[in-house]
Amino acid sequence: MGGVAGMHRFRWGLAPLMVLISGILPCYGSEADALAISAYIQASHLPFGTVLDPIYASPASDQVIGYTRCGDSALWTGAYLAAEAFRYKVTQSADALNNVQQALAGLKGLADVTGNNLLARCMFLSDSPYAAGIQSEESHNGVYKNPPWIWIGNTSRDQFVGVIFGLGAAYDLIDDATIKRSISDLVTRLLGFLTGHNWSIIMPDGSSSATFLIRPDEILALLQVGRHVNGSRFSTYYDEQRILLLPTVAVPASVDIATDDAYFKFNLDYMSFYNLVRLESSSFKSFYQTAYRVVRSHTASHQNAFFDIIDRALEGVNATRDAETRTLLEQWLQRPKRDLFVDLTRSVQVCGDQACQPVPVALRPPTDFLWQRNPFQLMGGGSGIIENPGIDYILPYWMSRYYGVLSSIRVQSSAASSSAVAPNSLASLYGSGLASGNAQANLQPLATLGGVTLTVTDITGTQRIAPLLYVSPGQVNFVVPDGTAPGAASFTVNNGSVAQTAMALIEQVEPTLFSMNGAGTGVAAATAIQVRAVNPQEQYSVAVFQCGAPGCVSVPINLGIDTPTYLT
Repeated sequence: MGGVAGMHRFRWGLAPLMVLISGILPCYGSEADALAISAYIQASHLPFGTVLDPIYASPASDQVIGYTRCGDSALWTGAYLAAEAFRYKVTQSADALNNVQQALAGLKGLADVTGNNLLARCMFLSDSPYAAGIQSEESHNGVYKNPPWIWIGNTSRDQFVGVIFGLGAAYDLIDDATIKRSISDLVTRLLGFLTGHNWSIIMPDGSSSATFLIRPDEILALLQVGRHVNGSRFSTYYDEQRILLLPTVAVPASVDIATDDAYFKFNLDYMSFYNLVRLESSSFKSFYQTAYRVVRSHTASHQNAFFDIIDRALEGVNATRDAETRTLLEQWLQRPKRDLFVDLTRSVQVCGDQACQPVPVALRPPTDFLWQRNPFQLMGGGSGIIENPGIDYILPYWMSRYYGVLSSIRVQSSAASSSAVAPNSLASLYGSGLASGNAQANLQPLATLGGVTLTVTDITGTQRIAPLLYVSPGQVNFVVPDGTAPGAASFTVNNGSVAQTAMALIEQVEPTLFSMNGAGTGVAAATAIQVRAVNPQEQYSVAVFQCGAPGCVSVPINLGIDTPTYLT
């Protein structure tokens, strides 16, 4: 009779274990893409210090003949600031910090150029060869001069919301006193302008381009950031406005969800609620959460990576939503860089004048920031000569890294590439910068090895220290702690200077076998032992595979007659 041994019958600390746990993990390509997008924004999308989009001579040309989308430059520069701030927090990259400083300087310029702390939509040098084209395109918004600069007015609420969103995020992510002071100063100036004009945006001619008085949620979100970065100036005023506006804080959200027209309103909602909810520590937070959930309930099915990662920040771990975020970001990378016209009326199921279901991300019409566009839209784009900046990728990507939805590290079974692991099983964590050197536990797994600790937090919030078998800069082998509850779990590896977190799924049981190819497929890295019932008992190895130049193949196990054979 033949028998197969149980799933995990190991003696921890055996030296041959290191030979078996050596599979190479496929890494996400997303970080390289995110870094390339950031580099391209620096090279091509910041001609005057804030985000603009280049116009090329033809769809196939690399010759820039102009710049466009100046009217939303403040908004997207705020989003870009947030993206680079999240990147810096995750990577501590000097390049990211430089980009933060540059974006912050650009936003400061938009408040400087107007002369009274009004936020300009954009600004550009009057002697630029691109100035005439920008001025012509934006003439309907009002063109103003402050030599050597020209700036665009008719500023909307969108611009303030986007800028304050970025400033609020960056303030908490950048541990640099000078940058924090700059952010505090700029927020104070912008809010000082709005409060000094009774929350209306007043142009140089005295006209009002927009008012926040119809948006109590946005007023509170702006003041929330204000009191966070300058409590002495705004805390009392915020408290007063919170009491006054709290009864109506959910009204705008209820109005917004009545229709998907002007879909960008939801993008502004998420930007506002991000700071409003996360920075509130009082019992009033529940009122803000109720208002936020009105918007979330309407948009949760819209397959929107930016909205999803905001929800992660405000509501915590949700395995289904977080998996969707990863998928949507992967799909984004399949999108064209330029604004080629798209007509999906014959490609997807149509209900009236829109798609019946959210259009796959890779197919959606091109735009400046995908997540502010209706996911049911069937047509859009241009002639393929405008290049989109990619902030709609790097912002949710780096936020996903920060909130643990994506990681440069990954947990998997030590025996296979499955990301699901079980309590008391062997698992491996792959990445970079995990440890300063190599160290192996000789006899028993250790709570700390080579200065490294690994903490597993299960779905109940319970934290356990994982026993470590081996650590190196690129790999950590460990035992999933006993008692870890099934469900999504976070794995935080700390080498004493940097902590990195990855997510994995805990199953009650997750059978796997080590394989000869190290990938969890093909021939098992196993031996069979034949036991003969003689006295004393005799054991003999039985071949289960044979290896040659092409690789290893299995061979039939000779079970014998009335002789038990065990796979080990």
